[in-house]
Amino acid sequence: MDTLVIVSSEKVTDILDYTILIPAIEKSLAEFSKRTGVIQPVRNVVLIPESEGFLGCMPVYSREDDILATKIVSFFPQNKDVSTHHAVILVFCAHTGIPKALLDGDVITAKRTAATSAVATKYLVNGKPDVLALLGSGVQARSHVAALCELFTFKEIRIWNHRFDGAVKLAKEIGLNCAACRDVSEAVKNADVIVTVTSAKDPVLRLDWVKPGAHINESLFNFNNGSAFSKDYECSSGSFFSAEIYAEIGEVILGTREAMREKTTVFKSLGMAIEDGIAAKLVINKLGIE
Repeated sequence: MDTLVIVSSEKVTDILDYTILIPAIEKSLAEFSKRTGVIQPVRNVVLIPESEGFLGCMPVYSREDDILATKIVSFFPQNKDVSTHHAVILVFCAHTGIPKALLDGDVITAKRTAATSAVATKYLVNGKPDVLALLGSGVQARSHVAALCELFTFKEIRIWNHRFDGAVKLAKEIGLNCAACRDVSEAVKNADVIVTVTSAKDPVLRLDWVKPGAHINESLFNFNNGSAFSKDYECSSGSFFSAEIYAEIGEVILGTREAMREKTTVFKSLGMAIEDGIAAKLVINKLGIE
């Protein structure tokens, strides 16, 4: 077997730029929705009851992109001094099955998730967005700001976090036209684009705080609740939780489903293996790994 190349998080960070990642993710989402060349089984998950965590495996094959890969990801929410999420991506030769490279998956996960949200926003946002609201201030919040600002110029960015000092810190990092908010309702008021990337244990967002026609990227899975949306809204109206899933974002990209830009839209993103595979392929191609 050929030598397996190990690719560090630093190397992935240096190589994986949003200018190349966002268009690649857009293409891969469209390919997935064609149902002709991407094989992506439902992820397998091993639950760890003692730690309230899990180990997941996300394999994918893409004939169009010549990708055979799998991501192995762990989530241990009780971790205190280390990250709760860890991931690696193993890339194989799609023709021989020989392992080619093992890449740090944490950076890829953060960047591909944000790139996917950027693609969804491109197709679903109503007009030119001026105000961006972030619910959360961690790694995913930072990656989402970078990815969305690659496509849009926001006049105002607002950040809420369940620990206010986290919101203040990120607002200072971003700088001009960015403010930390103590209340979710304040952060999302009249926002054109809302991103929920909070690790808060309880849902935080009510849809009656959201202006009509706004676009929401729900991009971080809450292990306990599965959603950032408050069930108070479900009780009062039922309009979100009883809503039918309208389309895959790939179908909107392909034009087989209408974008519905004038409506309030929610892009629910739990991440797909094809996103990891295409991001990993960009990195190994740049490194010249055959």
